[in-house]
Amino acid sequence: MKTAKKLDGMRESFIREMTRLAITHNAINLSQGFPDYDAPQEVIEAACEALRSGRNQYGITWGNPELREAISESLLKRFNLNYDPNQHITVTCGVTEAMAIIFQALLDRDDEILIFEPFHEGYRAQIKFAGGAARFVTLDAPDYTLDPERVKAAITPRTKAVILNTPHNPTGRVFTREEMEGLAKVCQEYDLLVITDEIYDRIVYDGRQHIPMASLPGMAERTITVGGFGKTYAITGWRLGYICAYEPYSLAIRTVHDFTTICAPVPLQAAAAAALKLPESYYEKLTREYTERRNLIMPELEALNFKCHMPEGSYYTLADFSAWNFDGDCDDFARWMPEHLGVAVVPGSCLYGTPGLGRKTVRFAFPKKLETLNAAVARLRAYHEKNS
Repeated sequence: MKTAKKLDGMRESFIREMTRLAITHNAINLSQGFPDYDAPQEVIEAACEALRSGRNQYGITWGNPELREAISESLLKRFNLNYDPNQHITVTCGVTEAMAIIFQALLDRDDEILIFEPFHEGYRAQIKFAGGAARFVTLDAPDYTLDPERVKAAITPRTKAVILNTPHNPTGRVFTREEMEGLAKVCQEYDLLVITDEIYDRIVYDGRQHIPMASLPGMAERTITVGGFGKTYAITGWRLGYICAYEPYSLAIRTVHDFTTICAPVPLQAAAAAALKLPESYYEKLTREYTERRNLIMPELEALNFKCHMPEGSYYTLADFSAWNFDGDCDDFARWMPEHLGVAVVPGSCLYGTPGLGRKTVRFAFPKKLETLNAAVARLRAYHEKNS
């Protein structure tokens, strides 16, 4: 018996493949975006206490009450967004599940969603699993500017929604208010939903501010906001995310979530609620440390003949390696690097939907200790000096 036709032409995640190659070749893993340092001790202790106190059974399907309340309070305080924790907030098994169940809840067969490319490789697969179709709107290097006219040109009668990821993975863009307002105007004109991925909302640089699409005039009711805890608190393995949406979307999302994973890990939700109570000094320190990491690796990549966009947020940069004169495309280059350079990255091919785009790019992730980044730079520099 054959497998499902919807899997035709699909392959495993390139990101996970690169992590396995990093392990195989003892390479420094700058491919998958996880920190190599510990979560805040207060958060770890809160998880341990929840485990010890017996919070080890099923919880309320859409999330522990204290966590939903903490999410609601945080969004109200930071952005003046008003979500009822009992109706509008659903805690999920990471942003990955959040996006998947949103697509399941919204899409009928052949409904279209617009994706800005480059993008996280998971979006396209999840849309396909839900029976929908992805259409791509290109953000051109080196500035990756969001052009509302390109969005208009991509809309068809089947288009139902737009995915907006800001701060952006993999380019590091933080879209400006003008860009966001331009997109909002198009979505209102064509009656489109916006599904946002805002997991990097606390990782922004140089005084920039994250602007949620739901905070713009007329957009709260047509925006489904997705966030998560893994990146901000260095707990990517805990798989905790959340969705904020008004009706009728919230009920539909909760129904799919209930029959998909039942609930996110209960004791870890208790720890996530504790994380949201950390003082503002934690986030100030987070910004300083990520700025230091960014400012360490970016000049080094440029000196090694990678052409990069300086990240404005998140912890990635998409680097053009054309100047290396490598005989092959990004897939070849990414698979060659762990073995020959001792550093793992992600090929740009999996971050684009338009054939031919991204073939000379790779993504570097830098959520690592400074000594890890210095070691990676030293390996790249040693190869470059030997072969230049």
